[in-house]
Amino acid sequence: MSLYVVVGFGPAGAATARLLAGAGHEVRVVTTSGRSPEPGIEHLAMDATDHERLTEVARGAAAIYGCAAPPYPRWARDWPPLAASLRAAAEATGAVLVMLGNLYGYGPVAGPMTEQLPLAATGPKGRVRAVVWEQARKRHEQGRIKAVEVRASDFFGPGVTDGGHLAARVMPRLLRGKPVSALGDPDAPHSWSYLPDVARALVEVAGEERAWGRAWHVPTAPALSTREMVDRLAARAGVGPVAVRGLSPAVLGIASLFSPLIRELKEVRYQFDRPFVVDTSAYEAEFAVRATPVDAQVEATVDWWRERPATTG
Repeated sequence: MSLYVVVGFGPAGAATARLLAGAGHEVRVVTTSGRSPEPGIEHLAMDATDHERLTEVARGAAAIYGCAAPPYPRWARDWPPLAASLRAAAEATGAVLVMLGNLYGYGPVAGPMTEQLPLAATGPKGRVRAVVWEQARKRHEQGRIKAVEVRASDFFGPGVTDGGHLAARVMPRLLRGKPVSALGDPDAPHSWSYLPDVARALVEVAGEERAWGRAWHVPTAPALSTREMVDRLAARAGVGPVAVRGLSPAVLGIASLFSPLIRELKEVRYQFDRPFVVDTSAYEAEFAVRATPVDAQVEATVDWWRERPATTG
């Protein structure tokens, strides 16, 4: 059994840490606030941008997982020092740096996204994510670190709450049979990365040397629109058809006056105004993880939300 360090305990970090611990590995989780210990997982409260402390925590680790993300409005400012610390710790310890990435770096594209597309984003959030990976890849090519990035589309599934587009803003209302709102065009095809599949891919590539040095897309089920996903979730929940309302640019403009999150989402609104489809065939041709069937995703997600304490919506 090996030691793994997981930086960040949001949905993906938590799922990855628990998957590793469930396999019998020793896991250290680094967050700013820390948490109570849980079976197989040691929680450490520290600043992950302190590369000296992070290096000490990661001594002897097989891999360091970069699953943390700064608050959305502070990406451009906070990502560079966090990424620099992760690279420094990986270089000092020899641990594989496994970075959780997303699709922002490509910017708007026509057609399905593959890993061969240029990182051509021009907005600050997309650009900073592209630069973070480019810097890690460069150091990998120089032989200074071992690095790999796993890119996911929008998270969906058990454990995804506030940040998910099919989570806290949708599920409590859906379970009551109430109409829900969608960002952009609710009928545009959209790829949804199921959270357990994200964690399984992160774990798999850490142990596959042939995966290192490049980015891979998380195995993801065929794209379905927000409306189609809501229909499936509602059918599983037994609440009948649930209306889906697309938020107009005017409504979003007004909402952005009061919500920092909505203001920040304007940069990536294109992801919901048009088809946003990820091609995961490269990963599937090389490795074992496959996307969980959509019906199983939907069943697990509805059941998970039903078991949560009652929420408003």
